Amino acid sequence: MIPTPVVVDVRRGAIADLAGLLADQRISAAGRVAIAVGPRSGEALAAQVRPYLSEAEFFPVADGTVDAALDLASRVRGGSYDAIVGIGGGKVLDATKFAATRVGLPMVAVATNLAHDGIGSPVSILDNDAGRGSYGVAAPLAVVVDLDVVRRAPARSVRAGIGEVASNLSAIADWELAQEVHGEPLDGLAVALARTSAEAVLHHPGTLTDDDFLRVLAEGLVLSGVAMVVAGSTRPCSGACHEISHAIDLLFPDRSGAHGEQVGVGAAFASTLWDDPDGRARGELITRCLVRHGLPVDPAGLGFTWEEFTAAVARAPETRPGRFTILEHRDLDQAGVAAAVREFARQLRESREG
Repeated sequence: MIPTPVVVDVRRGAIADLAGLLADQRISAAGRVAIAVGPRSGEALAAQVRPYLSEAEFFPVADGTVDAALDLASRVRGGSYDAIVGIGGGKVLDATKFAATRVGLPMVAVATNLAHDGIGSPVSILDNDAGRGSYGVAAPLAVVVDLDVVRRAPARSVRAGIGEVASNLSAIADWELAQEVHGEPLDGLAVALARTSAEAVLHHPGTLTDDDFLRVLAEGLVLSGVAMVVAGSTRPCSGACHEISHAIDLLFPDRSGAHGEQVGVGAAFASTLWDDPDGRARGELITRCLVRHGLPVDPAGLGFTWEEFTAAVARAPETRPGRFTILEHRDLDQAGVAAAVREFARQLRESREG
């Protein structure tokens, strides 16, 4: 049995039907739920659902830290609720998933932007005293994406999700490499879900102004989360691309930016480390997608120098001990990393000039 969401509702006006979804799916017939909302648009969103959920109680979530998640769990534990509903961006949803798992309640994710694949994943990314950590949690029981609400989110936060989904191709290649070199078990269904979500976004002709593209992006992010549930790990969606992003977060915690942007650049770079035609084609496909949607394709677009990016690539393998990717396979020393980054820069220059 695979614990996938019982319902995925992606459309305009979906948030207005939240009460009906809870009742129809037997999550909470009376609407007795705890609703976690963020500090920015939380009150406005609460006002939208309060008329339909008079029995619900609302809990503000200060930020995406372990402390905030534990505080939410403590406050919810004192009540009698059928479920916890998280309404917000990635930080709110991750804190809510963590809290729901802590108190043993089902969680419903109502995403207000499409920045990353945490919408439906069994992982919470939370800040802690040591930086940022990944915590295994129960995946959401239901996922709601209201396209009207998503359209009101900052374009950058929605655009970042494109880099997140596109990077799946890089992560899958790393997983297949680990199977070939070390015999690591590979789950075909997880790969199929992650690859399908990536290719649907990479080949879609639309933009962020199109409802159809936003729907495909939202569904791709949800499918990525389900792929991780199937795999029992983040393997199908996290490889060298994510190691590089984690290294950026560790080395430059005050300057790291949108996760989806960082993994997009990480995937574009990692693809240049392969010496086969498939690797090069994969890199070109990812890079073209990033450029077409206005995402960064190089360190400068992320706000870093090439030297800082080189330092992040060198540090990247340390961020996920035991995970084998193209970075571990190449096993580059400092000089080798610097040469690989220079080659990446050269290829980008030639692509722009061409």
